[in-house]
Amino acid sequence: MKSYRARSAHDTAAALPASCRRGHSSAVSTHREPAVRNTLILILVLNALVAAVKIVVGIRTNALSVLGASLESALDVLNNIVGIALVRVASQEPDEDHPYGHQKFETLGALAIVGFLSISCFELLREGVRHLIVNEHPVFPSLTELSLIAATMFVNVAVVWFERRRARQLNSDFLLADAAHTRSDIYVTAAAFASLVLARGGYGAVDALLAIGVALLIAWNGYQIVKHTVPVLVDERGVDASVLRRLVGAIPNVVDVRTVRSRAIASDVLFAEVTIGVHGETTVEQAHHIADTVEEKISKELGVAEVLVHVEPA
Repeated sequence: MKSYRARSAHDTAAALPASCRRGHSSAVSTHREPAVRNTLILILVLNALVAAVKIVVGIRTNALSVLGASLESALDVLNNIVGIALVRVASQEPDEDHPYGHQKFETLGALAIVGFLSISCFELLREGVRHLIVNEHPVFPSLTELSLIAATMFVNVAVVWFERRRARQLNSDFLLADAAHTRSDIYVTAAAFASLVLARGGYGAVDALLAIGVALLIAWNGYQIVKHTVPVLVDERGVDASVLRRLVGAIPNVVDVRTVRSRAIASDVLFAEVTIGVHGETTVEQAHHIADTVEEKISKELGVAEVLVHVEPA
């Protein structure tokens, strides 16, 4: 009977000696945290600049869509501040109280963004309906104000592209969720720009309708984030059990695969637990070798993995 744990830091890490894997993974985690934090700091500065511009234009024109856009950008700034703090916590190594690490704190932060999105959605819907009832229109905007809003939209596009790219590179749930939030800024800002253009043409009443439409888009983005983060928080299976059974069952000297369990966390680390049966006359050394083979096979085929193999006589 044997239980054995090994961790690989990426697809090729399965080739490392078992004694080296944990240190290699720690190095990747150590590198990942400052990279995510630095990304958030840069985005924080850009979002703060965008929010300031939108607030000024929104106050000057009294356009609901522009004020909604400024609220959205201000929430982006808050998200970035929260994210910087959460990513530091999530990067900490496993300890006595958190033996599986702290990376779910990052996923929890991604879920918190949904709360901020909900605030934006509610406020836009409420103000949109109110403006329709009282028939309130934006003030005639200047070309300078139009140009400033257009410029903030281009900044939003650049931020989304950059943040999504870094999220994929760093396997960061929080960056991906924050990029989705910022993407809603593009829609909000586009609506704000369209509203100002229409206000110049005498169609200011459209402003409230555009704000309501943007609120619905924000609600959809929130749903997508929940759909991605909740499975991680509730330990939904990381890979189909039949896939694990097929991989392990094909290994020589594995008589049967009795139980398999898996879950995944934010950085795409797969935790798997497998119980296998081997021939009764198998020695401890042979069982150890079989377990090593199982671990390496799962790591190689399924990527970053931490595997616990339990060996029993068949």
